[in-house]
Amino acid sequence: MKVGLLCVGAARGSLQPAIAEYEERIGRYWRFHVSEVGAGIGKGRKIDEEKVRKAEEDRLLARLPKGGGEVVALTRGGRALGSRDLAHFMAERALRSVQEVTFVIGGAFGLGGGILERSTLKLSLSPMTLPHEIARLLLVEQLYRAGTIVRNEPYHKGP
Repeated sequence: MKVGLLCVGAARGSLQPAIAEYEERIGRYWRFHVSEVGAGIGKGRKIDEEKVRKAEEDRLLARLPKGGGEVVALTRGGRALGSRDLAHFMAERALRSVQEVTFVIGGAFGLGGGILERSTLKLSLSPMTLPHEIARLLLVEQLYRAGTIVRNEPYHKGP
């Protein structure tokens, strides 16, 4: 099964090496790829949030796989899953021969309605607002952890 990460903006800064490490590790369990789109338009104090969200949504929708896959939208208002729950979700998709599961991380103003409508799961990493690099690091670590849980490897120590 393919697993994709589609996100607004690139991983930068001090968390970039850790993100790259987990993105590489995920490849042990699934065919993993990352696709990044540019952030929305507008700078300064008078940013039209809806315009930015719409521009990002258009870029994200253009990059989503055409048919045969599922979309997981990361959003504060989504469903919280434990590590084992995420592992079960991934294992079930592989068992059902889902071609691809694509996780989508939006920009500073969140995901547009079109992405949320297209998603089969709205997933929350936290009810808090997280910087993109932290959200991305949390997600890729949890995807790696899910792979280890599915294969019953010793990485995961929790319940």
